[in-house]
Amino acid sequence: MSAPLGLFRNRVGALRPAAFTSLLPGTHPGRSPAGGRWISGTLTGGALRPLEGVRVLDLTRVLAGPFATMILGDLGAEVVKVERPGAGDDTRAWGPPFISSESAYFLSVNRNKKSVAVDMKHPRGVEVIQELAGVCDVLVENYLPGKLRQMGLGYEQLSRGNPRLIYCSISGYGQTGPQAQSPGYDSIISAVSGMMHITGPQDGEPVRPGVAMTDMATGLYAHGAVMAALLQRHNTGRGVHIDCNLLSSQVSCLSHIAANYLNAGKEARRWGTAHESIVPYQGFRTKDGYIIVAAGNDKQFVRMCQVLQMVELTEEPKYKTNNLRVQNRQQLLQTLSERLLQENTAYWLRRFQGSGVPVGPINSIQEVFAEPQVKHNGLIQEMQHPAAGLIAVPGRKTFITSRGRSLCVAVQSVSVHTEPNGPAVRFSSFSPSGPTPPPLIGQHTVQVLRDTLSYSDDVIKALLESGAVAQNEAI
Repeated sequence: MSAPLGLFRNRVGALRPAAFTSLLPGTHPGRSPAGGRWISGTLTGGALRPLEGVRVLDLTRVLAGPFATMILGDLGAEVVKVERPGAGDDTRAWGPPFISSESAYFLSVNRNKKSVAVDMKHPRGVEVIQELAGVCDVLVENYLPGKLRQMGLGYEQLSRGNPRLIYCSISGYGQTGPQAQSPGYDSIISAVSGMMHITGPQDGEPVRPGVAMTDMATGLYAHGAVMAALLQRHNTGRGVHIDCNLLSSQVSCLSHIAANYLNAGKEARRWGTAHESIVPYQGFRTKDGYIIVAAGNDKQFVRMCQVLQMVELTEEPKYKTNNLRVQNRQQLLQTLSERLLQENTAYWLRRFQGSGVPVGPINSIQEVFAEPQVKHNGLIQEMQHPAAGLIAVPGRKTFITSRGRSLCVAVQSVSVHTEPNGPAVRFSSFSPSGPTPPPLIGQHTVQVLRDTLSYSDDVIKALLESGAVAQNEAI
């Protein structure tokens, strides 16, 4: 250990992660429980976001981990993203398209984060990570199981210095087991988990879902697990190690498909846009596109037939119940397909409006962002990026007025107003300011070392000169 860093370690040894004081009843905003650091500010309704005062150390790359930490950042957490000097997160190179020199893929899941460039193969770089872990509430990582432990950055090692640390490990297959050491990208786990087996055209080849749903589901599971762990820590005073992996996330999401097999021995198959157990519940071609019609019960089937001016179908004994319609699927679908093909999509949407039958167009991405409801929900988020200029990503800003309850607990009597900038859900107690754009590699290295770890200018200079850390010079 270098002398400057050794002295610094002694100075900050008593520091602990942020208390979860702003989030729960029975705590005092601004006052830290035993072992916690002081948090400025008081609970004043819309002034604080739910995770205000929570600091997250983000050691993840690609999608599942960055998606999880971005949600935590949207909720008010301070997210410190650690990247390799030079290359940074893998997805910075995933393109085209690039906006200036920035990958649109990276920009999509890395808002509201600070980037510090640290060489984790350098001994001093490892010490920086250890110091950051000592003053953080949450650490999220997606290295191969055991890799960080070899570097002195495993849960057992870091929790000794910070017993309140919530350490979330995201992997392909889990921390233990026969495939624990296998790398797992979304497409691989989508195949292994059975997701590809059930996705694609009927009697066609398996198809990868159009977006990385296995990664996204894992990110959502990880974010939820971290939130639960923060609540648990409020009761126990201690952190926890979370094992979150792509395989378990995707198999859990097989839902009724898994239940069909586990309880009835029924192997799944591909159905295209159709539903195995409900008819009609699928896409149909129109004169100029496609429409999805989902008659989920017998009443909706009757209403659908009325809209289509095919009431005679409701009198057919073989179509009286959903079970009978499933048995006579082919003939019914052929009849409906011929009728829907006679008019364009807009015509049918107007006809079905107010009928109580769920319908919708199969939109292109351009059409998605022209949808009135998408615009109303504020699902286009714009930010000014230091290199790429004005950028837009999906998201929403949520302005909420809460009455009478603490943050992150129960919701009562709320009014909600939305603008484009934040998570795609509505909350019950906060009015966030504008987001920060996805960072450049190492954009905040010096800032975090100085302001978060209280490193002196001399120590920071020594770290920069040694190559253990790097600061982006474009700022």
